Amino acid sequence: MTRRLQSRRHDPASRAVAARAGRTERLRRSARVWRLTARNGARFVAHRVRRRASPASRRAALDDAFAMRTADDVARELGNMKGALMKAGQLVSFVVESLPEPAQQALSQLYADAPPMSADLASGVVRDEFGRDPEHLFLDWSPEPVAAASIGQVHRAVTRDGRLVAVKVQYPGVGTAIEADLANADVLYRLVSSFTLKGLDTRALVDELRGRMRDELDYRIEAANVAELRAAFADHPFVSIPAVIPEHSGRTVLTTEWVEGLSWNEFLAVATPEARRRAGESIWRFAQHAILRLGLFNGDPHPGNYRFSPHGDVTFLDFGMVKRWGPGEWERLAPCMDAIIVERDPELLVAAMERSGFLRPDHGLDPRAVYDYVSSPYRPYLTDTFRFTREFMRDTVQRIIDVNGPHATVIEAIDMPPSFVMLDRVVWGVSALLGKLDLEGPWRAMLLEYRVDAPPATDLGRQELAWRVARGDASSR
Repeated sequence: MTRRLQSRRHDPASRAVAARAGRTERLRRSARVWRLTARNGARFVAHRVRRRASPASRRAALDDAFAMRTADDVARELGNMKGALMKAGQLVSFVVESLPEPAQQALSQLYADAPPMSADLASGVVRDEFGRDPEHLFLDWSPEPVAAASIGQVHRAVTRDGRLVAVKVQYPGVGTAIEADLANADVLYRLVSSFTLKGLDTRALVDELRGRMRDELDYRIEAANVAELRAAFADHPFVSIPAVIPEHSGRTVLTTEWVEGLSWNEFLAVATPEARRRAGESIWRFAQHAILRLGLFNGDPHPGNYRFSPHGDVTFLDFGMVKRWGPGEWERLAPCMDAIIVERDPELLVAAMERSGFLRPDHGLDPRAVYDYVSSPYRPYLTDTFRFTREFMRDTVQRIIDVNGPHATVIEAIDMPPSFVMLDRVVWGVSALLGKLDLEGPWRAMLLEYRVDAPPATDLGRQELAWRVARGDASSR
């Protein structure tokens, strides 16, 4: 089977057919995005005219209706498109908290309701990867998927030695679709811009996405990410990562231990306040430990990547989009973060941003204005106690991207390298989760545990410190 596939790949006629198919797919998807962008552009112009002609009391309702129609249109179009376009929609769908609730629900379909492939196609992917039908490879195989996402879907199976497993099967042809998307960077820029509020650095977001999407196509890379993070969090008191089953994993198939648990929406429907607190703090601490201690973190913290117990225990899934700090990256960013959170010093922040290249030396900005703007997402860490709410997220997102507002000159002057976009994604994504959980806590003291090795501020912090001491990663206090 492998020799026949390789022979077809090297046949000139097959390559020509594949090239024509790639061009056709690229044109089809580009046309679809052009139509989507044109519709939303025309809708925006009409909305602006209607808004100007309406009394102030009706404008908020008109804004909500416009956002809802746009988000629903995007979700409908992208929900039927496997590949980078859908992934781009997923990356922003959970962060745009400034949209009204119906619009957020429409965009949330991008990570919940991707149409599945047929049972025969899924079996064909497994057969091409391992040379055997899944019914022969596994003791038991469920042909119907239990979950579907942007580049693959998950099937339940039982291995020959009796282990219950989750088998993620990549959509056939998704590589061609993604390559077509990645070759059309301008289309991606326009796509993201068509349904995000103006001012968001969509180019940096898309460039970082393009740099990582090809890795996400190779499930062997994800398997290595899972193994590395699972080892790093081995025996952790509140972080669980299912193990990879190597003998049933390859480039287009990834098999891991099966995890029972509630989805995000199921958990929200039944969770007690204590369960919400445990789940939210566990997700937050997982991200901080990975970013600040490991330099290795999941860059896509949307709700579909977690499973919950009713008591708030969390299992972490999907490590295809993992970010690693490159040489000097964290060293460049850390002084700016410390100036904001540890020192809370505008002058120190501006000096650090100038040294790091985030600001030109001749910017001429008032340090207090820079600090006021740059510290906006980090308000939870500038006070002893803070409650994450959806209103905080909505107001902060609007403040950050308001290019015509009071911080316009600061926004124009700041140069954020694309390599930090995934960190922003984690900050915004985790904050959005905490806002939906409506969690209050000593977040500043908790963050200082990770940044300056401060004493633990909560029970979970104490549990994590005991775990680190047992591993020899820290000394007891």
